[in-house]
Amino acid sequence: MFIDADRHIAHLDMDSFFVSVECLKNPVLKGKPLIVGGSGDRGVIAACSYEARKFGLHSAMPMKLARRLCPQAIVISGDMEDYSKYSRMVTDIIADKVPVFEKSSIDEFYVDLSGMDRFFGCSLFTAELKKTINRETGLPISYALASNKLVSKVATNEVKPNGQLEIPFGTEKSFLAPLPVGKIPGIGKETGELLIRMGVETVRTLSEIPVKMLHNLLGRNGLELWKRANGIDDSPVEPYREQKSISTEQTFHTDTIDLQFLNAQLTRMTERIAFELRSQNKLTGCITVKLRYANFDTVTKQQTIPYSGADHIILTVAKSLFQQLYDRRMLVRLVGIRFTHLIPGNYQINLFDDTQEMIRLYQAIDSVKNRFGESFILRARGITPGSGY
Repeated sequence: MFIDADRHIAHLDMDSFFVSVECLKNPVLKGKPLIVGGSGDRGVIAACSYEARKFGLHSAMPMKLARRLCPQAIVISGDMEDYSKYSRMVTDIIADKVPVFEKSSIDEFYVDLSGMDRFFGCSLFTAELKKTINRETGLPISYALASNKLVSKVATNEVKPNGQLEIPFGTEKSFLAPLPVGKIPGIGKETGELLIRMGVETVRTLSEIPVKMLHNLLGRNGLELWKRANGIDDSPVEPYREQKSISTEQTFHTDTIDLQFLNAQLTRMTERIAFELRSQNKLTGCITVKLRYANFDTVTKQQTIPYSGADHIILTVAKSLFQQLYDRRMLVRLVGIRFTHLIPGNYQINLFDDTQEMIRLYQAIDSVKNRFGESFILRARGITPGSGY
């Protein structure tokens, strides 16, 4: 197998991103077992601090179990608006510094530095990029530099938190060899258990299994796992592209049939992501409403609209879609809304009922929200008793 020695791929990963943002907002939380996720027993962990992880906590763990394992943990519901804001800050810094990067999640990035070794040196450049991100955002970040995406990602996970590592070309296989097989991306629970039952506990053992045997055992996935175990990955860094949608959803602590409550939640969510839409200077041309009943049946309905970013236009459509969807008179578990068909756009008179008053109203509302936060000003019909607003 051939590995391109000229490739230099860095993987950057924000350390426990949601938790780091919360600690940045409230430094008192630093060093404490902190959980970001649903506060009720039906919620799950979205992220947890390294102090909490010492008790066995991890993302996607049910909150009820997390509280049992770590009763002293501090639970915060989280704020996706803030997380998105900081994610965009990091994205902007990286976009300003590097020619090609891939945003693989809200807090992970791949950077293709191939060719830059002739100028600054890839190691020095990546170290400086880490310092810049930390200095300008206040958030900790870890990274690893290698010849491909696979090895750089695995290496980053090995040096977190706040670490950095370079895997020189030609040492990919020896770096991976002593690691447990579960460290290889693509090895899930079932495949991992199967390999361990076969006595394959380390990446070295996996890499030494004949390709044909792995193919017979796992099919096409067997060949891919053999390549990964040998540190081979030729997947390119996909240039970052603008998002295709903006969405949010809410799972309720208790299933409900209260229409006043459901409409209030839908209004609140729609208003929030409509503000996010306008903050990104975008307009939407399609609205989708999602509804999940207590028996887990999930239904969606969408409608194309003239491109708009106006709450009163979007809300009218969203409520109409909800009324069409809610036809079973069953308890509801979840409501969600999504905007798609996004285009760049800003305030346009014909999108605001042709009135200057409406334009000035939205400008004033968004100005207040930008200054004091999106929850500072809300529609009365989006407020429910006991919500804290």
